[in-house]
Parts: sequence; structure tokens; C-alpha cells
Amino acid sequence: MTVLTQKHLSRRTLLRGAGVALGLPLLDAMHPALAAPAKTAKASRMAVVYVPNGIMMNQWSPAKTGTDFEFTRILKPLERFRSDITLISGLANHAATKAKGGGHARASGSFLSGAIPKYTAGADVRAGTTFDQIAAHHFASETRVPSLQLGCEDSRMVGNCDTGSSCAYTNSLSWKNPETPLAVEVNPRSVFERLFGTVDPSLDPATRARRALYRKSILDLTRQNTQSLAGTLGASDKRKLDEYLTAIREVETRIAKAEKDPEVPMGEKPSGIPFAFNEYVKLMFDLQVIAFQADLTRVSTMMMGREGSVRTYPEIGVPDPHHPLTHHRNHPDFIEKVTKINCLHVELFSYFVERLKATPDGDGSLLDHSSILYGGALSDGNQHSNQNLPLLIAGHAGGLRGGRYVAAPAGTPVTNLFVNMMDRAGVPAENFGDSTGKLDLSA
Repeated sequence: MTVLTQKHLSRRTLLRGAGVALGLPLLDAMHPALAAPAKTAKASRMAVVYVPNGIMMNQWSPAKTGTDFEFTRILKPLERFRSDITLISGLANHAATKAKGGGHARASGSFLSGAIPKYTAGADVRAGTTFDQIAAHHFASETRVPSLQLGCEDSRMVGNCDTGSSCAYTNSLSWKNPETPLAVEVNPRSVFERLFGTVDPSLDPATRARRALYRKSILDLTRQNTQSLAGTLGASDKRKLDEYLTAIREVETRIAKAEKDPEVPMGEKPSGIPFAFNEYVKLMFDLQVIAFQADLTRVSTMMMGREGSVRTYPEIGVPDPHHPLTHHRNHPDFIEKVTKINCLHVELFSYFVERLKATPDGDGSLLDHSSILYGGALSDGNQHSNQNLPLLIAGHAGGLRGGRYVAAPAGTPVTNLFVNMMDRAGVPAENFGDSTGKLDLSA
């Protein structure tokens, strides 16, 4: 464990307790420990927030490009973050167009890699290493958790999920290598334990005992170490530490409530998953904010829904399953319901942007030092189109200005954007997948 002194702290300082290790946010007291100029640069975070089944593009795309664009109905929840948003059009996923199999599997199975997924429903899946995993490998020696793969729908990785295509293609985004898709974690409790538990947990009796301790607060388990640290900090750092610990306590409380919510019918949800979709999504976003704040990881992907999702949204007046609605055949009622779902997803994403912007990180906020990609691998869900994908970036990592709508030439490979994102995060990449260069986001 790092020795605490009144002079400075290491960025890798941990508060330890029985079987847990709690990372810290960036504090003023850490700056002397980062005296070398090369190490004073703020760490960049990278995330992908994925939405399935396509988007109603006429309600997504603004009429004008540049800085004088107007927020459309679907994008309206992000209007207050105009200066933090970069909208992008014209990008295409050519690998999905060339692939065989179901339209949804081809889309998500190739999206973050630009590689053509093998058409199979068996265990011999193959796609390509995704750009988030290249970044995760780059940062692995500097963070406790290389990357997070989160989801909001329970997703199996085997079997046929789309016209002879493996569920691995529809139910996961990240691929560690061409043969290894990374399953999404859907249980907030499991995510919490991964972030704050022992570094190498196993399913032996000691581990089971450790997990039982989580029914007590992680803050209680680290109380003595926390008090020792607080006594060495200045007023500003004490406030930052208190805000960080308060956020963790709130997440713990929400997870615990979900585990014993008496309003949830038995068997409806696994332990730790809130019954209400909006609360579930927000909790998963908050876990990412805490992980970024403490520099536990710098890379995450989150599937708000899997491709082909049949989730219903009765809370917004859409009791119909999502996927069939997207094959609307121009029926006005179906189109309106899909638009409502699209609006809800962006509204929930705006919560993530707000939390990142409100969280201090060195000389700015987490949003200032992040590149958060939002969107999906399909534009027109009715046609399974892989052209003109609905995409935007929130954040300013690498000096991205924001406040503009960039229209790339039609058919520009989406992988050109991933080269740009890696470059802004400090991950060397001249090309990636089927890229033809680095997308210019200053236009």
C-alpha cells in the first residue's frame, strides 16, 4: 500500500480494507508526485455508448452543418451541451455491407473493428480486434482494470441470434482479438466488485467470504485508511475526496436497493439490477464515472441494448417490442414509437454527459479529458442500412473543440473516426481496420 505523507500522494494511492482497494480521484496533493513534465498531461478516457436497431434519421440529422446547426427532436436533450458535442455524418461501415448473415449481426459484429465477421452460428466466431481494446492494451499498465464492457440486457454469447449468425455478434461490441468477443457485464453489483474488489478474485471460499463483505459498505471497510488520508489533505482536496466518497455511497445504496426491492416481482431481474430501465442505465453510467474519476480504467463500452433488442418501453407509452417497430414499413404510428425510444436513449445519455462535466479532473472536468462516442451501427433500421451512421462525440479529449456538425464525404469508413479517437487519446494508430486515413473533425 502506498505510504501516505503530508507532502504528496502517488496517483496510484489506494485506500485498502478487508478484501477491497479503493482508488482515488486526482487530488492537488498528487501534483508534486507528477513533477516530470511528461507525466503532468491529463489522462484521456474513451467510451462507446451503443444504441441498437437504427435511428429515425430524419429526426436525428440537423439541416445545417458547421457551428450554426439546430438540435433536432432526438438530439434536443443534448442542446445544453452544445459546446461539448461534435455531430458527425457521412460515415459508413463497409465491413457490414460485405459480410454475410443477419443485418443486425453484421452491423454490431463489425462496428468497432471494421473487420468482416465470419458467418457462423457455432463456436468458431471470428471478427476483428476492436479499437477500444487497442486502447485498453495501451493503457493496461497504468490502470487497474484494462476496460469495462457493460450492457443493459442479459445477453448470451452462444447460439443463433440472427439468421444463422452467432449471438456473439449481436450481443457484444468489444473483441480482445479476432477470436475472442468480450461478454458484457449486466449486473451493477458485479461491476462494482470488479472495480473495488481484490485484483485477482476467484471462486474459492475466501472469495465468497469477501463478496459477502460487500453487503457492508466498501467505505466502512476502508474507514480507517480514509480517515488517515483525510488528515493529510488540504481543504480543497478534502472536499474532492468527500464528493467522490459520497458518489460511491450513493451507487452502493442504489445497488443494495435493487437487490432487495420489494416492488420487483421475484425472478424479474438478477440481483443488483434496478427494475426501472432509466434507473438501470443511470446506475451503469455512474459506475463508469467513478471508474474514470479514480483512473481505475480509461476505456469502456456500453450497450444500452443489444442488436435485435425486443425491449419494451411502457414508461414512455411504447409497450411494443423495439426491433419489430423499426421495421415500420413507413407506418406513422410505428415511426413515432421508434422516435420516442430514440429520444429516451439520448435523454439518458445526456445524464452521462452531465455527470462527466460536473466531475472535476485536474485542470478541468472528466468531460474535458474524455472522448465519448454515442450512436449505433445501423442508420435506417427498416432497411438495415450501414450508411450515414448516426454518431456523435461528447467531450474534448485531445483538444476537440465541440459545438459543430461535421459532414464527412459520403461513404467515409467509420474506422477513420476510430483512428482520430485513438490519436486524441494518445494511442498511436496511423490506420485501423479498413480506414483510409484519420477523420478530420475540424471541418
